[in-house]
Amino acid sequence: MLRDSDVQAVVGEAITRRADAQEIAPGMGKMLERIVADGGHKRAVDVIVSRAHDWLVLHADTVMDAVHGGAPGWTPKFVDRKVGERVYKELLRFVTEMRDMPTHPARGALDRFLTDFATDLQSDGDTRARVERLKSEILGRGEVQDVIASAWTAVRSMIVSAAEDERSELRLRVRASLLSLGARLSLDPKIQGKVDGWLESAAVYVVTTYRKEITSLITDTVASWDAEHTTKKIEANIGRDLQFIRINGTVVGSLAGLLIYTVSRALGA
Repeated sequence: MLRDSDVQAVVGEAITRRADAQEIAPGMGKMLERIVADGGHKRAVDVIVSRAHDWLVLHADTVMDAVHGGAPGWTPKFVDRKVGERVYKELLRFVTEMRDMPTHPARGALDRFLTDFATDLQSDGDTRARVERLKSEILGRGEVQDVIASAWTAVRSMIVSAAEDERSELRLRVRASLLSLGARLSLDPKIQGKVDGWLESAAVYVVTTYRKEITSLITDTVASWDAEHTTKKIEANIGRDLQFIRINGTVVGSLAGLLIYTVSRALGA
């Protein structure tokens, strides 16, 4: 029954507003600090260095061509080639040593950098401000907003599929929860009192806050009724009750008239 465009707009605005209001740098700093302290980043470094080594082995010509392209135009070609080969060999040696040596100085330098960065994220005002600006820029991109909005599509599809499956966990849990709630409402006086209080408070709030609107709605609705049609509907639905009302009115009126007549005669006599 919900329009996807409306829900997507609400979800996107809510997530964006919450993300804008929440500063993320301190939390990122604490998380990074724990990761470095536990050595969790070392596996990522191992993967990156290993992939870099494999790439260098397969793309030696690419590296040397890049060095040639950056060389001054006045240097001889053979010098550029020698420089390119030398740069490639040194780069390959460095990456190989870093891959094979857990105590390589570059690894230690990386550990110190990450530790300092985690501290800056938590306490350095400039670093935190830069992170916030970057966060705002990312959230403002159309692609990111599209991803946020599309979250509703995935959730909606999941809910609809689960709702249509009689044996889905969603159906089973909702059914069990409703049965449990019904049992507690029928047996637990405390819950009954709470629910009665909630309903009473809600009714008082609605009537107090929207009494003008409610009165206007009733007045306009009754005023729009057709008298003849309304009379027929009332007769059709509560005709027997009306007959009893008429009979009771006649009897009560007759008795009241007889009483008045008797009293007046008695006083007159």
